[in-house]
Amino acid sequence: MQHLLLAVNGTLMRGLELNPNLLAVNATFDREAKTIPVYRLWSINDKYPAMLRVANGGNAIALEIWQIPATGLVQVLQQEPSGLCIGKVTLADNTEVLGVLAEPILCENQREITQWGGWRNYMTS
Repeated sequence: MQHLLLAVNGTLMRGLELNPNLLAVNATFDREAKTIPVYRLWSINDKYPAMLRVANGGNAIALEIWQIPATGLVQVLQQEPSGLCIGKVTLADNTEVLGVLAEPILCENQREITQWGGWRNYMTS
């Protein structure tokens, strides 16, 4: 069975609300990582984050890399909140992996939390 690397930056991370969605498709934690500094992060009503790649004002964002069976990716995506999608994310080592990103409209009128560098840091602040 083919496995893909998936970068997650919010409630899919270990110990958080939607992590069981990854575990249910037999995904396995690979490592912690950071993005290159071209992403911004918003809190969507303090329920989950939304990450966008930007031309200016970005930061490195902390995330987790998971190995997920290719067949399980669709199931996990279908359980994500509306407005989140899968795209390519560039890691600090310049490798690209699939990752959870946001549609820009989702971030409108939401609190930007880029300065915290990640969802966990924001939630503990």
